[in-house]
Order: sequence, then structure tokens, then C-alpha cells
Amino acid sequence: MNYRHDYHAGNFADVFKHVALRLLLGAMHRKPKPFFYLDTHAGRPEYALDGEAASRTAEWRHGIGRLWHRNGLDAGVAAHVALVHEWPGNTESSQPRVLPGSASVAQSLLRPQDRAAFCETLAAAAHELRDGFEADERVAVHERDGYEALKALLPPSERRGVVLVDPPFEQPGEFDRLVSGLRTAHARWANGVFALWYPLKDEAAVASFKENLAAAGIPRILTAELWPWPRDVGARFAGCGLAIVNPPWQLDEQLRSALACLSDELAADPDRAGYRVEWLVGE
Repeated sequence: MNYRHDYHAGNFADVFKHVALRLLLGAMHRKPKPFFYLDTHAGRPEYALDGEAASRTAEWRHGIGRLWHRNGLDAGVAAHVALVHEWPGNTESSQPRVLPGSASVAQSLLRPQDRAAFCETLAAAAHELRDGFEADERVAVHERDGYEALKALLPPSERRGVVLVDPPFEQPGEFDRLVSGLRTAHARWANGVFALWYPLKDEAAVASFKENLAAAGIPRILTAELWPWPRDVGARFAGCGLAIVNPPWQLDEQLRSALACLSDELAADPDRAGYRVEWLVGE
């Protein structure tokens, strides 16, 4: 599959990823010591939902659009919706027009003592990242391969932090690269928190990915999955998941609450939508 964010900005997968990212970085706030955040496939700092790409698919209408006027949401979901509401271009709008990317979501959660690195191979997107964050001394932008950055930028001097690996799945073998990249990164930084994003489309590929993760010899791997669309239609991008290594305390409970909310709110077919949070590997 080809998961270019320009076309899918604001859809269910974006909402899920950003809610989970907020929970992960929010957990880092429990201690005053600084943390490091690495985004290996950062994309653009923001996306115009009325732009050509997002307008062509209009997937945001079934994601952030459904949550725009909702009350009584799970706290983690509500916090993300509030951020989008407050984003420049949205504050007086009856619907979302601009969506912050994962890099911007992360920057909003950095404290003065924290640091972030955003990697992007597309020159235009890297240029936008530099322009967007040039005034923030806490942020570094790298126009480089994200998997290579796992070796080059880890371990960080801060000794604690989060790594998001969110590839576009444009080429065959992406699941294998995820596992290989995690092995490399974990060998360099065993106490880092790693979140690997993956699509729920090819059930056999997802099952093989999980088997390979479980066999990697890495402890404490939590998986969280959301599927608003039926999973028995093989050609459909039905949902997505995160495999999280070293998840912070109580993250599993927070994700169950958030995904229960998202499953209810974003389901295309309530009888065939769902979510799951489970431990792939224990201690």
C-alpha cells in the first residue's frame, strides 16, 4: 500500500496515532528529567485539509471531522481534538481546515528541557519542517532516511524518551524493515520507548510481523489496534496498529479507554468495527 499523509491527513489512522503519541509523551512529563523524541518519518508540520490532496480523498471527514463537535470524549481523545481546534486556521471554523502533523503534535508537548529530532527524506517536506521549527532550539530537522537515523541518533544523551517509526508502506518488505530497525535501535538504547505504526490490511503480513517481533528477543511489547472498517475485506485499509516497546506505566489502560471511544465514534460499520490492546511479549 501507499500511505502518503497528504492524502490521508486527519483520517482515523492519523487520529489514533496522534492520540497515542500524546499519551506517550505525556507519560514522559511524570519526571522532571529531560526526554528525547525521534520521529523517523515526520512528514510535514501541518496539512491543509482543503488542499488538493486531502480534498481528493476527504478521509478527514471520517476521522477528525467526526470528533469536531463531539462532547464527552475520552480524556486522551479530547485533548487531541482540543489541540486541533486551537490550531491556527481552525479557531473560528465550523470544521477543521488545518491539521498539525505528528512533528507539531510532539513539539506542543516538549518542555523547555526536552529535545526532538524529525527525519524526512522528501526534500519539500523537510524544507517545510525546517521553516516551521527554525525558531525552536529544542528541535533538529534531518533530511535523511529514518531507519538510518535509528543507528545514527541513538542513544540520546537524555537517556529517556520516545521513538516513533511511522513509514508510508510504499515498498514491499516494510514490515521486515520495521523489525530490523527495532532490533538495531533496541540494541543501542534498550530502555527507550519505541512505537512502530503498521496498517491492518494484509492479515497474513500482520501476523508474520507480530511473530517476528515476538521472536526478536525484546521484552515488553504492547500492541494496540483500531479497525473502523471490516477486516475481512482484504483490499481495504481497514485499520492500523502500534507495537510499543517499553510502554509507560498504565499506557495499556489509557489506550483501551481511548480506543473504545474512537471505535464508537469512528466506526464505519459498528457491528464489524473494533479495537484491541494486548501484550505481545511480557517482561
